[in-house]
Amino acid sequence: MTELKGRHVAAMFVGGFGIIISVNLALAVNAVRSFPGLEVANSYVASQSFEDRRDAQDALGWEAQAAYRKGMLHLSILDAAGTPAPVRDLSVHVGRPTEQRDDAALELDAAGTARAVLAPGIWRLDIAASAPDGTPYRHALRIRVNP
Repeated sequence: MTELKGRHVAAMFVGGFGIIISVNLALAVNAVRSFPGLEVANSYVASQSFEDRRDAQDALGWEAQAAYRKGMLHLSILDAAGTPAPVRDLSVHVGRPTEQRDDAALELDAAGTARAVLAPGIWRLDIAASAPDGTPYRHALRIRVNP
């Protein structure tokens, strides 16, 4: 058995902390690469009208639901009575919550269905529309695609 000397302890110390630091750097680089960026250009300005926009949208009483089965994404937006809402200017965007690489705009047919190839995992569906009176409707849904 060899004797534990100062250089052995120094090597273990440098090696251990070297591993910790390199793992932390790798995680930090990947986190920054995968973050899509800001939600809004100026959060203070966006916050000034947030409550008014939220109250107007809540007054619509609309509820969005999405389902994904066999390569088809189905979206329904229902009013407070549970019937299809009178949606205008509908745009739908699908992507991963943490990165922009897989983002895509979807074109829905009259039944609210679009063909989409989604890999297993969590997806975010961003919905933008307006009511007949011009009230904007914005909603984000998370859907899980099972393998």
